[in-house]
Order: sequence, then structure tokens, then C-alpha cells
Amino acid sequence: MILQLLGGLTVPQFLSRHWQKKPLLVRGAMPGFTGTLQPAEMFRLARRDDVESRLIRGTGKHRSLEHGPFRASDFRALPARNWTLLVQGLNLHNAAAGLLLRRFSFIPYVRLDDVMVSYAAPGGGVGPHIDSYDVFLLQGEGRRLWRIGRTRNPQLVKNSPLRILKDFEPAEECLLEAGDLLYLPPGWGHDGVALDECMTYSIGFRAPAQRELLSEYLVRTSEHIALPGLYQDPDLRAQARPAEIPAAMIDKTVRLVASLRHSRKGVRDFLGEYLSEPKPNIVFSRPDAPLAPARFSQLVCSQGLRLDARTIMLHSGDRFFINGECTTVPVGVKKSLMQLANERELGPARRSKALCILLHDWYRAGWLHLPGSQD
Repeated sequence: MILQLLGGLTVPQFLSRHWQKKPLLVRGAMPGFTGTLQPAEMFRLARRDDVESRLIRGTGKHRSLEHGPFRASDFRALPARNWTLLVQGLNLHNAAAGLLLRRFSFIPYVRLDDVMVSYAAPGGGVGPHIDSYDVFLLQGEGRRLWRIGRTRNPQLVKNSPLRILKDFEPAEECLLEAGDLLYLPPGWGHDGVALDECMTYSIGFRAPAQRELLSEYLVRTSEHIALPGLYQDPDLRAQARPAEIPAAMIDKTVRLVASLRHSRKGVRDFLGEYLSEPKPNIVFSRPDAPLAPARFSQLVCSQGLRLDARTIMLHSGDRFFINGECTTVPVGVKKSLMQLANERELGPARRSKALCILLHDWYRAGWLHLPGSQD
């Protein structure tokens, strides 16, 4: 399955030769693939206020951008050509898209982001642009022509609502048809134009900025630093220039900063909590009439359960992170939770009381569900 998806490459070969290095075009990566939903279903999603959607019209450097939610009349008024509709986070609302995202789980979950689907009328596209993250472009129905090229000093079109490249010089063209796949590393310019009505699925990977990671880590670390007292300088000496910062003050502050210690465990816990936090627009649905713990345990053992599509669950060592929270678990529970985190579900099996108590708390929060319940 993976060999076909990656054009005959093993995962180690793909990672060493292409990941964050150069593009990869795979013909027939998913034979028979025509998408995970129909256009009408996508348009209905774009009308919901809990779904992130965008509508882009125009060609070349002249394009407009509108954000959803949209009305049905907005789509009836569209022309026959030169527009595209984008729906972000499709895997949160479409089970088949969630399964599609899991096909790429050879990349760690901390890097997997979401599936975006675009529907384009003939001539439609978002213009030449670059992404700061890795992306797999999987073609559903229809055909899309991609022009790609390495962009080293990107300049953007001024006064445009979109980040369109001003002078894009593609190096090659790729015509994608249903089931074809194109991988692009960060920094590669690309411009996709629909040759006929088409749908393209973008499997994107999150790439937090290093500055963002460090800044967030320092903010969170500062909440736990205990430094009593005020700055003191009983050894202060007179100086001729009162506006000059005393060298002793600089030296003391340097020693203060150097005294801060960062353990590997502390950094691990920060990454687990921070990278498992749901996006700000995510809201979990708690069960209206939650099952009692005993009944819940019975059903977990007899039927199993699955994580909510919105839930992010990670683990490292004896620590488990779920939706921004960290917990340490007993040894006897660890194996089952690792399975839940990696496979996103647990099958029917006898489960310990300690595990069921923990899972019941997450079930009441809407983070996981029993079979047959709605996400």
C-alpha cells in the first residue's frame, strides 16, 4: 500500500530522497480514487459556521477572496469559469477524509495537520504561491495542471488578499488526473489550474515556527519560575554618566538568565501539551446523557471505542498528552493507551478498571466515542 502511494519507494527511501528536499510525482498513487465526498456535500459544508471555507474568484494577479460561511445563493450566482472553493479541516467532518489522512501516518502525528479539499471550475485556482509546510496534492475527479519551481527570493503581488507570487518562473509542469499524487516540500512555488471541473485533496503538515516554539516555551516556563525578592545592588558605585546601564546590573542579569535550567522532560512535556492543543475554533460535543462508569466499562470491553476526529493524542515515555492535557499512567495501562494514540481506536477486549476510569473521563469530555455514536 505504502509502496504504491510513494511510487515504489519505501518510507525510508522517500524520507531520505524527497522529504523537505525535492518534489515527487506519483502516477496512480491511489488507483480508482475519485474523492471522499461529492461537490454538493462540500458546498453544504461551506455553509456551516463551524467549517473554515474560502471562495476565490479571478485569474492571474487579479483575484478576490471571501470567507465562509456561505449561502446557497452565493454558489448559484457563480460564473461558469475561474473560481475555486476551499474547505479546510475536511477530516474533522468527513470520515473518509479522516481515513485518507491516516494513510500518511508514516509521518509523526505531531506533523500531520489536516486535509483541505478544493473544488474548482474550469480555469479556477488560487494563483502561484509557496507554502511554508510540506503538502501532498492528491487529485480526485477532473484534471488539474500544476506548474512548479523552486522559489528562492519570493516577491508577492501588492494589495492582493492572497499571497500570490509576483514573478513566478516554473521549472516543470505536471498534469494530475484522478488518483495521481504530487508531493511538494516547503518553499516550492506551485500554481494549479483546473482544466475542467475538478477536486483536489491537499494533505498538509504543520510546521510551527522555531520562534513560535521558543516563545511559547518561555512563556509557559515563566509561569513556574519562583524568584523571590527584588533586584538589589548594595554594592552600587557612583558613576559619571547616570544614563549608562551599570555593568554590574548587566552581569547580574546574565547570571540570572544562565541560572534557568531546562530539562529534557520539561521540554518533552511542553511539546506534548502544546502540540496536542486543538485549534481555537474546535469545540467538543459532550454526551447529552453520559453513561454511568460501570455501563461504559462494559461497552468498552465488548465493543471498543475510537477517538473523536478532533482529538489529538500523543505520547512519549510514560507521559500521554491529549488535547493539551498531560497525564502519567500506570504501567498496566500504558500499552492500551499507546494503541489508542497510534491507531486512534481500541477494539473489544478486557480492560483494566484504571484504564476505564480514565477513558470515562475523556468520554464525558467528548474526546472519544463508543461505536455507533456521532462525532
